[in-house]
Amino acid sequence: MSILKKLSCINALNQLWDYLPQARLVGGVVRDLLANKPIADIDIATPEPPETVMAILQKTGITVIPTGLAHGTVTALIDHTPYEITTLRKDIVTDGRHAQVVWTDDWQEDAARRDFTINAMFCDRDGKVWDFYQGQQDLLSGTVRFVGNAKERIEEDVLRSLRFFRFYARYGKEPIDIEAVTAIQQTTDLLKTLSAERVWSEMQRILIGPMADGIVQQMDQYGVLEEVLSFGYQLPFFQKMVQLGAPKDAVLRLAGLVSAPSQIVAKKLRLSRKQEKLLWAFQEGSDVALANTEIQKRQLRAEYDLEVLIGQSWIKQTASVIEDSEQWNQWRHSVSLIERPIFPVMGQDLIQLGVQPGPIIGNTLKIIKDWWLKNGCYASQEECLKWFKGHKNERIN
Repeated sequence: MSILKKLSCINALNQLWDYLPQARLVGGVVRDLLANKPIADIDIATPEPPETVMAILQKTGITVIPTGLAHGTVTALIDHTPYEITTLRKDIVTDGRHAQVVWTDDWQEDAARRDFTINAMFCDRDGKVWDFYQGQQDLLSGTVRFVGNAKERIEEDVLRSLRFFRFYARYGKEPIDIEAVTAIQQTTDLLKTLSAERVWSEMQRILIGPMADGIVQQMDQYGVLEEVLSFGYQLPFFQKMVQLGAPKDAVLRLAGLVSAPSQIVAKKLRLSRKQEKLLWAFQEGSDVALANTEIQKRQLRAEYDLEVLIGQSWIKQTASVIEDSEQWNQWRHSVSLIERPIFPVMGQDLIQLGVQPGPIIGNTLKIIKDWWLKNGCYASQEECLKWFKGHKNERIN
């Protein structure tokens, strides 16, 4: 049976093949079809120049977007699904981050510029796999191997050092390819030339990928981790957290891995503002503890997002002498069942009671909220304001 039968989008592909009969599937889609893994994206290679591809498809009524003409890539939209179509290329100049390319009609030349043998295969509309570098054999044996000379491939784009570990986690088996890791060790100094965004993009995938604890240890063993996390890391803590079953949340796992303050990590890795706030919250900690009473859990739930509390619980569990997963899972379950209490008083409520606008409003709200929290976050707006009226003669400043 043709491997193409596994694709749910075969009708759309046949439509493209009717107009671009020389085109072939390439890269991850071919690899994952052969490996019986879920298909994420469909990438297509073709010998026609991108302008020709656009002209041919536009004549048929297919929407085509020039997503990367300089790199030979256009995107066809069929039934709201994107299909990236890239002209066969060969590199003429590389600098470790970017490449200058020219078009070619030679399929092997295009395959030669790709990173790993398992990513360098093509498949035509008849289901024939074109494999110039023994990618199928490597896929079967669990060998993640660079195409051609490993050191040269890394020097063309040093991000491939990180990608190696990501793909090894998903497709590799022991023993690890010695030529690959030797080349990675020899080129670790090039990692500092990568943009923070590219490093974090790959690290996120590694942290939430298969065997993250072992893969990150290998990255440390071969000198990669100290380059990309030069601000400091705590490998044993991270490994313990993953082994305890911490969820596949990239920021939570990053919090378990790094030893530097969140502000430094966020700046070095160019985290988003949301990611930085989460990392800070995970690192900051709270009164999360197995001994929390129901009232204390309600207080925590009122003060923190559930995502933050769950993350903090994994950090606390990892750091705790008591690692009992059943007790911690019960704690997380009980907290998740608590609907977040919302403090019911606003500044306008106090103004209506005669409190003058200004800093005193914030101070007063804090005092009322402290009382509300202390009493389990049950008091209604009316009860909070009644309590305030009974205590407003106390000094509030």
